[in-house]
Amino acid sequence: MNIEELKKNHNTSYLADMLENLERKEAEVREMMGGDDELHELATKELLGLQTERENIEKQIQDILDKEKEEEEIATEIVLEVRAGAGGDEAALFAWEIAHMYERLAEAEKWQWKVNYESKNDIGGYREASFEIKGKDVYKKMRYETGVHRVQRVPATEKNGRVHTSTASVAILPIRKKVNFEINPTDIEMEYSRSGGKGGQNVNKVETAVRLIHKPTGIDVRSTNERSQQANREKAMNILTAKLQQLKEEEEAKKYAGERKDQIGTGDRSEKIRTYNFPQDRLTDHRLKKSWHNLPAIMEGDMYDIFNALESGETGEEEE
Repeated sequence: MNIEELKKNHNTSYLADMLENLERKEAEVREMMGGDDELHELATKELLGLQTERENIEKQIQDILDKEKEEEEIATEIVLEVRAGAGGDEAALFAWEIAHMYERLAEAEKWQWKVNYESKNDIGGYREASFEIKGKDVYKKMRYETGVHRVQRVPATEKNGRVHTSTASVAILPIRKKVNFEINPTDIEMEYSRSGGKGGQNVNKVETAVRLIHKPTGIDVRSTNERSQQANREKAMNILTAKLQQLKEEEEAKKYAGERKDQIGTGDRSEKIRTYNFPQDRLTDHRLKKSWHNLPAIMEGDMYDIFNALESGETGEEEE
């Protein structure tokens, strides 16, 4: 271990000083070992003790360095995808509300929020949408949001006051600096089209929107909100890479799912993770069997109690 480098790191500097002192003592003891046999025996015992102490300190240092590396690899950029599920227009409205909830959270956290792609229905709900979020701890906080979110409420269009159940699905895709696989260019089909919405003449005349299709898996991604075709292509490629990385990790996780005692769900988009019950002002996380009240605040991004419970694995009993 390079002691000078360890001293520059505030997390390991105090251990580096201890390691340096131990190495100095070891050198002194080795000098003593050249004397008579009795002194040699005492020095040998002391040296063994010093070496054990040094090994313990080196292990502590390595643990700190490993943790730093792990934190460095935790993504500070994610792609959030929302899609309407069962429930028609009400599901699309709920998908929009879910996206709005995360956008408000992003504002509170001072994360960067950017639209990649939106497909809306006639009343402003999301059929599907994709967003890029950047910032400190964004993946750490958002990683347990993947899955089916269910809403129970009386829609504005319901004349008889009946409670309807609708769903929207969420996927969180970390954009990592390093990926451990390569995409074969021949596996990708690329389509270009004109971007919709605001943007002036360039949007109307130039095909800047990009859709990539990964032929072996059938996964397709879109990016429409960058100014140039090249920027949209690069963004779409980043998202596709994240999707393929997640697919690979899910396959690995399923192999070892039985060994994961601390597993909070599978991270599968088809898994029902949460119910938002508006008549009873209650959100329930089915993985934790735990509920929270004050849905209006939660829908405006106040999700910290939920995140803390997910992080700690704290469980409770679901309310009826």
